[in-house]
Amino acid sequence: MLKNNRYIRAALSQPVDKTPVWMMRQAGRYLPEYRELRAKAGDFMSLCTNPELACEVTLQPLRRYQLDAAILFSDILTIPDAMGMGLYFKTGEGPAFKSPVKTAADVAKLPIPDISDKLKYVTDAVSLIRKELNGEVPLIGFSGSPWTLATYMVEGGTTKNFGEVKGMMFEQPQVMHQLLDKLARSVIEYLNAQIESGAQAVMLFDTWGGVLSTQNYQDFSLNYMQQIVDGLKRNHNGEQIPVTLFSKGGAEWLELMAETGVDCVGLDWTIDIDKARARIGHKVALQGNMDPCVLYSTPQRIEQEVADILAKFGSGSGHVFNLGHGIHPGIAPENVKAYVDAVHRESQQYHSG
Repeated sequence: MLKNNRYIRAALSQPVDKTPVWMMRQAGRYLPEYRELRAKAGDFMSLCTNPELACEVTLQPLRRYQLDAAILFSDILTIPDAMGMGLYFKTGEGPAFKSPVKTAADVAKLPIPDISDKLKYVTDAVSLIRKELNGEVPLIGFSGSPWTLATYMVEGGTTKNFGEVKGMMFEQPQVMHQLLDKLARSVIEYLNAQIESGAQAVMLFDTWGGVLSTQNYQDFSLNYMQQIVDGLKRNHNGEQIPVTLFSKGGAEWLELMAETGVDCVGLDWTIDIDKARARIGHKVALQGNMDPCVLYSTPQRIEQEVADILAKFGSGSGHVFNLGHGIHPGIAPENVKAYVDAVHRESQQYHSG
């Protein structure tokens, strides 16, 4: 039984006493205790693949702040790594793969990973985190979207112009569809395994959906997220599992996202939340959407921005307060406290419970 179910209720558009708040990347480099543990571990993947360390990192922000949810500490590229692509991290440059996907033959030889074998470290971490949370707050599991995973897999790492992955999309659309279908099936198994291991909500991060045109977004990103939503366990042990979909840069396609049947749609900071609520708030809950860079300012300015977003959303249920993308590494931890506290303090007036 959850002692604080505010996040679950809000994600399901149910009444709450105050607006719940958490942050994308809330367990990360802005925290000195994280940096210290990462230095001891040796590298990022050593943290991700060790369930005890992943659990510790997940819990670190909850010891500092009154957050309403924990999110599994992991990486979105665990599935491609489990497919045998050789994930590694270049210092200062981000993720890269030893064997990027370039041809139809490359796609054909990719296996759908056995989650109980290749990704057991993730499900073990979920089970351990759930145990250590002891019902204080819910645990969110997650995965990258098929299009976002494919972007890294085809580019071989990070990119600025998306030339390789869009080149495959335009020149070899069937090859791209084969890759995306294989990824969608893998993500379904991965997220369902997280749910079975203890995740009480799940989220799809479509980080690079916004680089596509509307038609290509529907064909190469949204269709495969729809496949995942249709394949997820939406109830487990008698509890409903909220599903959140976040397409960065996807403000134009909010209606399409809401029609997938998810419970909650994530917003970046490029759309006012009152406009988003007018468009889809009757269908889904909304998550967001403060610009992460506001956290570089003063506590007073942070509190003002929080109050403005809450006022724009207005009274009633269906709002999970979050940033419009992940928190940046250089943010001062005390500014995060100002943000979390302001959400709880300022939001009570908008709830009757």
